[in-house]
Amino acid sequence: MTAATRSYDFIGFGDEVPGILAIISAAREYRRRIGTYPKSVVMLRGNAQDGVGGHLVRGRLAYLDRSSVPIATRRSYYLEDFGDPPAIYREFLQRAGVGKVALDPGNANMTLREMMGEAGIDILSHAKVASVVKQGDKITGLQLARGETFLGKQFIDSTVNGELAQMAGIKKLPGYASLGLPRSELSVTLVFEIEGLSPQTLKNLELAYLRRFTNLADTEAQQWMNVASGGDASLAQYLRNTLTRAYGQLNTMDVGTDYIDVYSRAFPIAYHAFRGLKHYLPESKVVFDNPNIAVLPGNRMFWNGLLFFVDAAQAEILARNGAKPTAEMLKEMTYVERWLKGHGATSVKAAPELYIRHAGNIVGAVQPLSGAQMVAGGVSSSQALGTFGYHFDTRGGILGLWERATDVGVKKFAFKAPLLNIGMRHTFLKDISNLAVISPASGFTGSASAVGRIVEFNVAVGQGVGIAAAIALLNNRKLSDITNEEVHNILVETGRLPKIYGKYDGSETSSMGDFEKRMYDVSLAVPVDFDWVTV
Repeated sequence: MTAATRSYDFIGFGDEVPGILAIISAAREYRRRIGTYPKSVVMLRGNAQDGVGGHLVRGRLAYLDRSSVPIATRRSYYLEDFGDPPAIYREFLQRAGVGKVALDPGNANMTLREMMGEAGIDILSHAKVASVVKQGDKITGLQLARGETFLGKQFIDSTVNGELAQMAGIKKLPGYASLGLPRSELSVTLVFEIEGLSPQTLKNLELAYLRRFTNLADTEAQQWMNVASGGDASLAQYLRNTLTRAYGQLNTMDVGTDYIDVYSRAFPIAYHAFRGLKHYLPESKVVFDNPNIAVLPGNRMFWNGLLFFVDAAQAEILARNGAKPTAEMLKEMTYVERWLKGHGATSVKAAPELYIRHAGNIVGAVQPLSGAQMVAGGVSSSQALGTFGYHFDTRGGILGLWERATDVGVKKFAFKAPLLNIGMRHTFLKDISNLAVISPASGFTGSASAVGRIVEFNVAVGQGVGIAAAIALLNNRKLSDITNEEVHNILVETGRLPKIYGKYDGSETSSMGDFEKRMYDVSLAVPVDFDWVTV
């Protein structure tokens, strides 16, 4: 008996939220034009029974990073707190019941399934691709390890490591090779959910720690500080500096409607003292960071703050293996559970998957996107698919960044948050005309992935890519030839274009451009082939 062959119009590889919403956008645009939905499928390595929605669902990253827009800009354009998000993202958040930033993973899973069901999109679990079938500059199908072949016309890769693109022969720069640091990578997080503690209880607990750690006469607390700093006086001073604000005020947490922002290192100091571990990621390989906490009804709290050190090779391996936490990570969670239960938590549960922030970037994008282009305001207003603001967030740090900056004579490598108009052509590939990579692995160079890895940004990109994929399919064109302007005009025509308010910062553009140029070392930025046979 021959293995089954299935044919689809749109195939999404990976089930991260931007990729799913991109496929939904493609299906909706297709239907808008011809009246019926296309055949579409979203494939994922994991089990859809555990939820669809990638790291926001199975990784339990319930605290959403939203667009950051200066208050003056918000007032000038009559914007909400987070600016004007892409239409499909606004719809997703509303349907999932997000108040401000807290996304219930269960609600997200149900909402995505509903939206996919409405658009006739299939879901395929345990999709391990054995080979990619190509004809000329196009992918024509994916042959799965279990023997089935899925034929497709347009493909969207939303995996954190650009897995489908790699299997199709696209090279990838490991880590931060475009900054001369090919082995260095951002930390990964194991999010955990706790119950039994209220926001007020946490606030009181933090306040007690703050008072003790700032009291130099409290010998026990100062001994804890010494343990957390590993006896390093400069690290101890850094930790102390986080405990107070201006005029010596204690740096207490901010408890919002559905979130808690923790600014001080009081909890981290206490945890690291409990563990007997230095609060230094490259050395200890784990840091209990000051967390972002999403608060859901019933005082369910999801903590994003347990960071693990990985290099570029480790990040790639984790991504290929379904983002499953290692035995060492799960062992650390036993200490987290013991510590939090000692403070009154009744339940502490780790997410089934890791939040992998970044795992390299594809080479050969039609229009690569750099940090300098971001602080220059992104694409023009006539091309824009939306506007997004965010800081260059390298949580956990990039190992060797300061040393390399010093070596190449960079005098500045901390930059203001850009407010940029969003395009999509950094997701398209020169060598494969019907594939887009919508993820932290897109065609970012330099510092750009620190902003471009955020979900809200990629959803805006994905909405545009979905529309472009429908145009390409129905007009027999190459996806890689579809322009930002074409999609921009459709968003205008259909009343879905958000307000556009990107900002050019000349000084920051010049500084960032100099930084990225100096940091780049062509001899280190060597595209790599990963051995897929061992996966």
